[in-house]
Amino acid sequence: MRASKVVCAIIRSEGAEVDPIKKWFTNTDARRAENILGEVLSFVDENLANSVVMVDQIFGCPHEEGIDYPEGESCPDCLYWKNRDRFTQELIH
Repeated sequence: MRASKVVCAIIRSEGAEVDPIKKWFTNTDARRAENILGEVLSFVDENLANSVVMVDQIFGCPHEEGIDYPEGESCPDCLYWKNRDRFTQELIH
């Protein structure tokens, strides 16, 4: 599997809204794209993040619910993720 998108969001305090948020896209694997990883680190530094939380695996498809396809539906372009748990990648029955 290839990671084609990276999303980094800043949450300034517990319960606060996400702001700012930045997204990077690539045709290669973003996990190995030094330019993207460098920009993510710069974004974190520029926003004075005190801590960082990240997932250690691909976390769903690059398309966004409510933007690329309707809310509450599965992505029509990424059948692998249909009825699949993002955290475990196991099929949901």
